[in-house]
Amino acid sequence: MGIIIKSDREIAVMRQAGRIVATILGILTKQVRPGMKTKELDIIASRESEKLGAKPSFKGYRGFPGNLCVSVNDEIVHGIPGERVLSEGDIVSLDFGAIFDGFQGDAAVTIGVGEISPEARQLLETTKAALKAGIAAAYSGARLGDISAAIQNCAESKGYSVVREYTGHGIGREMHEEPQIPNFGQPRIGSVLRKGMTLALEPMVNIGDWRTRLGSNRWTVFTADGSLSAHFEHTIVITEAEPEVLTIL
Repeated sequence: MGIIIKSDREIAVMRQAGRIVATILGILTKQVRPGMKTKELDIIASRESEKLGAKPSFKGYRGFPGNLCVSVNDEIVHGIPGERVLSEGDIVSLDFGAIFDGFQGDAAVTIGVGEISPEARQLLETTKAALKAGIAAAYSGARLGDISAAIQNCAESKGYSVVREYTGHGIGREMHEEPQIPNFGQPRIGSVLRKGMTLALEPMVNIGDWRTRLGSNRWTVFTADGSLSAHFEHTIVITEAEPEVLTIL
């Protein structure tokens, strides 16, 4: 299947799905504290989704057991909520998707648990900046490679590495649609961006090497060298002017 251009009606529904995702992530980030179990966050995500008339995208997706992904410290993505207890100084990535009226929204944030180290704080700031740079490059007439290069340049200019084995993606009726959007690459290559494309941009940035390893649960992805990793994501739509971020309040 090729890249899908969304109609104004479809984008309006995705806008609502995005607001739901942003609302729930906002609630979750306020609840994170030392001593809580990651499964408590999963319960909150499920409860708030029901209140807002949405269905968590990840629950059951290819067998994933959680309503959201909770990835801690050297866990990059796809952490399964469970009995793990969060500690002061941890960094935790919360990745959540919601289905509303048949369309999807997807976003992620990484936050500190209590006081975190300056090293961890700089990683979070840089990853957030990399996402901002990717979004700024996503205008009608640009190419996918422009997004990838902007993300990579921002992260690597600060001495970090970008994960290469997992990417951003198109999104709409399905969680993962075409195109794949790597967080590294060359500008001015790839498909031309057109009005109505809906994309999930999600830089995953490591303090150490970019290589990864898959955990024993066959879901959670770790940095291969055990270094800290951060993950930020937004769902956007390409417009005739600046891209619109759908997963922001």
